[in-house]
Amino acid sequence: MNQADPLPSPFRIIPLARLAKGGRWRTEAMRSYGAPVLYWFTRGQGRITIAGQTAGYGPHNAVFVPAGCMHGFEMSSQVHGLIIVFPAGSEERIDLPDTPLHLRLREAEQHLELTKLLENLQNELDSGAPEAETAMLCHAGLLAVWLRRQVNELEEEAEVAPRSSAARLAAAFTALVEEDFHTGKSVRDYARELGVTPTHLSRVCNKACGRPASAILADRVHYEARRLLTETHMPIKDIAAALGFASPAYFTRAFHNHTGVTPSQFRRGG
Repeated sequence: MNQADPLPSPFRIIPLARLAKGGRWRTEAMRSYGAPVLYWFTRGQGRITIAGQTAGYGPHNAVFVPAGCMHGFEMSSQVHGLIIVFPAGSEERIDLPDTPLHLRLREAEQHLELTKLLENLQNELDSGAPEAETAMLCHAGLLAVWLRRQVNELEEEAEVAPRSSAARLAAAFTALVEEDFHTGKSVRDYARELGVTPTHLSRVCNKACGRPASAILADRVHYEARRLLTETHMPIKDIAAALGFASPAYFTRAFHNHTGVTPSQFRRGG
């Protein structure tokens, strides 16, 4: 699945402010990563969309996103925190959750526990010591255990409600988009595959995350276009073909309509 962002190095711990330096699209546009990630928001607030569901986030919110799961979030200058990038393919080795999690940590003890786990991981990452990679996997395993325990506590308190049929449909749509957005399929094609009408699909997406199905699809396609324009030397005509556009001219028009600049201008930083 080459649509996922390449994230080099086995482990990374990145300040959210650095992630957003390349432009708001780096955080706000719908995208996925080729590795599991954990967002730890320590200050500020906004809205985050994961698998077609939008919710508010604030300080002391931990959000786990599995590899290949479409998401995006508002990122103002007041938002601070970290993104922890796990090794690609590490889900089974350290038993990470296979579904998204949004934890609102209300107790100071929870904040301290997570902070300590992340500090241990960061210390090994910085050490460069022999067997550091093995040690980091061990610390990541402890972090995975901590995540599962938080979920278990929420379930025991009956705070995790079952998903509605609308939420399941929105999630199924975003999962299909993540698989096929580079093929040029339309919302009508996705709706047919899901057994609903395009109108119903858009209505559900609007209710779940505040945007129609067409906007979700376009956002994902153009995130990938911007990523390829900034992170690769692929010719624009090859990017257009890779994303399912009928011609480079059609890609240029669609990109300009979505971003306000042409692909060439965007690549030059204009």
